[in-house]
Amino acid sequence: MSRPIHFEIQADDLDRAKDFYAAVFGWRYEDYSAFTGSPYWGVVTGEEGMPGINGGLLGRPAPAPGLGQGANAAVLTMGVEDYDSTAERILKAGGQVALPKMALPGMAWQGYFLDTEGNTFGIHQPDPNAA
Repeated sequence: MSRPIHFEIQADDLDRAKDFYAAVFGWRYEDYSAFTGSPYWGVVTGEEGMPGINGGLLGRPAPAPGLGQGANAAVLTMGVEDYDSTAERILKAGGQVALPKMALPGMAWQGYFLDTEGNTFGIHQPDPNAA
């Protein structure tokens, strides 16, 4: 069974979004851009050992929907033991690849899919040998 282990929030203005979430929820940030190859801020939402998950803040890759058009700006990522077998199950169940498998060098394998309702989600297999 896979549980949510990470979330991502897309933003048009990363500094503005960081300031907002820090002011509202007290979140802290770590620069993970070296792992992702583009601006990416790790979001620390609380102390280790407490319930909850941490996430990421990244630039929006496409225009945001207008008011009343639904949400597309937050993505849950599930931790998996085997990326390839999980991807196979996603496709067999009717999901689609949104962004193909990629290495987060020295950290993990990551990819994004669309579920049968068009919602984006990610899967993440930790692997210190990912390159």
